[in-house]
Amino acid sequence: MSEQPTSIIPGSSGSGFGDSPSPTRPTRRPLTWNPGTDLGLLLLRFGIGAVFFGHGAQKVFGLWGGIGIDGFARALDSSGFNQSVTLSWVTGLTELIGGAFVVLGVLTPLAATGLLAVMIPTVIVNVGAGWFVGPGAAINGVEYNVALGLAAAAIIFTGPGRIALDNGRTWHRRPAPWGVLALIIGVAASLVVFFTFHR
Repeated sequence: MSEQPTSIIPGSSGSGFGDSPSPTRPTRRPLTWNPGTDLGLLLLRFGIGAVFFGHGAQKVFGLWGGIGIDGFARALDSSGFNQSVTLSWVTGLTELIGGAFVVLGVLTPLAATGLLAVMIPTVIVNVGAGWFVGPGAAINGVEYNVALGLAAAAIIFTGPGRIALDNGRTWHRRPAPWGVLALIIGVAASLVVFFTFHR
């Protein structure tokens, strides 16, 4: 019997001397955070935050053709909400301040959560009007409100990016856990308000 060691690995027979080296895969560039991501988040924050800020200014100050607090209170009352004046102030200030904070990247998870919380009752109230915004019965379609709400939710989870006043803060370095916490609080508060004040 031969005393040469044998191998159970296919293709590994021989002493190994003089064998051709195994081919190696080219080194790929590691996936890292890049400036394009920061720029994209900045544009997302500006777009969503500015829209909410504008709607808040319409409600609180009556700017840009807005209906003001009294007009929005009447709209809430016709949609079946009690305490419509109080809710008008809460909604308007949330959109105004939350929108500004999202644009600047200040307390971003909390600010974006407030914007999402405003959208949830709006979608629930108008869901029967259909999806698309258009003439006739679908004039209050929910596609626009859903898009705004989902964009706010995206900012909650991604954080503001590095081009923000939140840069370096805990919720910027670890946006996912803070985002989950903020989302739970925002959704819960929104549903409590809806089922408490909607008749």
